[in-house]
Amino acid sequence: MTAAGPGRRFDELTDPEIAAALARSPRAVLPMGSVEQHGPHLPTGTDFFAATAIALAVAEHLDALVLPLCPLGVTPMHMPYPGTVSLRPQTLQDVVADIGSSLAAHGCRELVILNWHEGNIPALALAAEDLHRRLGLKVVVVQACYVAEQRYGPAAGGLTHGGTIEAWSVLASRPDLVHLDRAAGGGDRRQGELADRLRRDRCFQPVLTDVRAMSRTGWYGSPQGATEAEARAFVADLGAEIAARLQGILAALAEIQPAAAGSPGATAGGELARRAGTGDAGTGDAGTGDAGTGDAGTVRA
Repeated sequence: MTAAGPGRRFDELTDPEIAAALARSPRAVLPMGSVEQHGPHLPTGTDFFAATAIALAVAEHLDALVLPLCPLGVTPMHMPYPGTVSLRPQTLQDVVADIGSSLAAHGCRELVILNWHEGNIPALALAAEDLHRRLGLKVVVVQACYVAEQRYGPAAGGLTHGGTIEAWSVLASRPDLVHLDRAAGGGDRRQGELADRLRRDRCFQPVLTDVRAMSRTGWYGSPQGATEAEARAFVADLGAEIAARLQGILAALAEIQPAAAGSPGATAGGELARRAGTGDAGTGDAGTGDAGTGDAGTVRA
């Protein structure tokens, strides 16, 4: 692993530094979240604070760049609350497609889309498929909130909207935005768990019109005991687990779907390496936006 923090953030690096980083390791992580109400105790940006913190932790293990967060997501279920701003699914797909096209043109060959908002899942699956078919990118979509549920759900009272897991996700990087003293009046747990079982079923996907069907207050759980120390350990452990599983998935993809020597990603990567070696990190012509289908594969993890 190399330098932490700002050394990973795409928007905090210079153009030559980005060219050199992609030539060394043509991987990028795109965090995805949403802006929506999370009760009286957590900020509306909870999902994107979670996605960013975990993406940075994952990137340390993968030697990857972290893209600026796309903070808005698809969240019509939360629109009854004024703290919510929702995108149409097609809008989100188009934004991710444009981001992926830019990265591919600059030599990126592996894109990890790290998502913390369940409403984004269908749009991100379609966007990932498009990037693979159109540009030859190897794309893995990680539902980080579900990995968190698998690892921490039993100890944290499950993955609940506004509960302990989401409190940890903000406390880790922005404790000043967490107000656990206001975490009172959460909804009925039985009703919330029923709604979550319905919307997370793998075989049947009913549509919930309004988050108040899950909880009359828009959130439920018991985050009052969450601490900053727990939060930091949560992000570090989750980042390490996601990275380890990703490395296995990427290795398996490389085995079953090796990139052809003349594929769009390989061609762009070679050009980027040349630019990084000569110090020429200008605009260049490293790849195009209509570069065949490739054989890189799309995986949802």
